[in-house]
Amino acid sequence: MGIEVSGLFGLIVLVLDVLAIYKTVQSPAATGTKVLWIVVILLLPLLGVILWFVAGPKGK
Repeated sequence: MGIEVSGLFGLIVLVLDVLAIYKTVQSPAATGTKVLWIVVILLLPLLGVILWFVAGPKGK
């Protein structure tokens, strides 16, 4: 029932997810905010990374 992500598109989504998680951990945001964003990115890989790019914690 879910959206299956595979092939090159899946690899791109994986790289973007890892990048978003890395940038979230490096951000100056509060720990609770970081944990919430990481959970969203992990549970909703495609939508989570899109939301992160739009509204996620900003870098230094």
